[in-house]
Amino acid sequence: MKKVLASALAVSLAAAGTAFAGGYAKKSQDIVDTAVAAGSFKTLATALETAGLVDTLKGPGPFTVFAPTDEAFAKLPAGTVESLLKDKEKLTAILTYHVVAGKVTAADVAKVSEAKTVQGGALAIDASSGVRVNDAKVVQADVMASNGVIHVIDTVLLPN
Repeated sequence: MKKVLASALAVSLAAAGTAFAGGYAKKSQDIVDTAVAAGSFKTLATALETAGLVDTLKGPGPFTVFAPTDEAFAKLPAGTVESLLKDKEKLTAILTYHVVAGKVTAADVAKVSEAKTVQGGALAIDASSGVRVNDAKVVQADVMASNGVIHVIDTVLLPN
C-alpha cells in the first residue's frame, strides 16, 4: 500500500506543473491533492508520506495547513531534510506543528495572536505587516480545499 501511495504521489508530482498563483486547484480536492497539484510542495508531500500523515490530511478535517514550499525546506541547513526523513517521530512532530484543527482563513488569522497546533504547541501570529507565523511569512493565503485551507509559507516552522 505504501509503495502504491508513494508511486501515486510521484506520478502526481511529476504531472503537476501549475502553481497556486494564477489558478487555484478545484475545491473538490483535499489538502494533499491540492498541494501536490501545485508542484511546489514536493518535499512536503514526501515528508507527509514518510510520516504516515497523508491519509489523515486526506480525511474529513477540516484542517488548516501552513505549508512550507520546497524553497522553504531548502533554507534548512544541509542534511536536515534527509535526517528528518529518517526520524519519523521528529518528522511527525514538525509536520503536525504546521497543522491547526479547523478551517482558519486569512480573515480569522488576522484576528488572533496565536493558534494551537495539532502537535500541541502554539504558533505566534502577527498580522501587523502582512501575516507572519512564528518566523515564516505567509506568501499566499486561503488556498481552499475540500477539507480545509492551506496558507503557503516561506519557512519551515520548528516547534520549541
